[in-house]
Amino acid sequence: MKISRKDNDALNALLTIDIDRKDFSEKVDIVLGDYRKQANIPGFRKGHVPMGLIKKQYETAVTAEEVNKLLQENLEKYLKEEKIDILGNPLPVMKEVLDWTAETLSFDFELGLSPAFEVDLSGKKKITHYQITADDKMINEQLIIIKSNMVN
Repeated sequence: MKISRKDNDALNALLTIDIDRKDFSEKVDIVLGDYRKQANIPGFRKGHVPMGLIKKQYETAVTAEEVNKLLQENLEKYLKEEKIDILGNPLPVMKEVLDWTAETLSFDFELGLSPAFEVDLSGKKKITHYQITADDKMINEQLIIIKSNMVN
């Protein structure tokens, strides 16, 4: 798996994730094996359906599901590792046709980057900050008020 980032401008980036078939093929085979064990297709005993028939019916859907899981995990991990602050969620770039049988699948995501800014309040009016410490007498008075409100 390969993840690359291309900054379009200061606030937009394009993230490309290339997934090799070897990254998800083992998981797809495991899921298809589980489907085969539980498949109830007329003409075959339960659990004895040929793998070719299972692959023909379910392989594309299972591949799409496993690739989606892999994309979500690695996209989230990449954003955390690189400490990329984004606005909203990554938006997938739609492609016309996606060949699920290809050796390498490529997915693009548009990222809205969070702008960096600083707020300088040094020239503004000073604010008084009060430090309030609660003593036992104040706490007990508040408890009495709260208890009396609960009864009413």
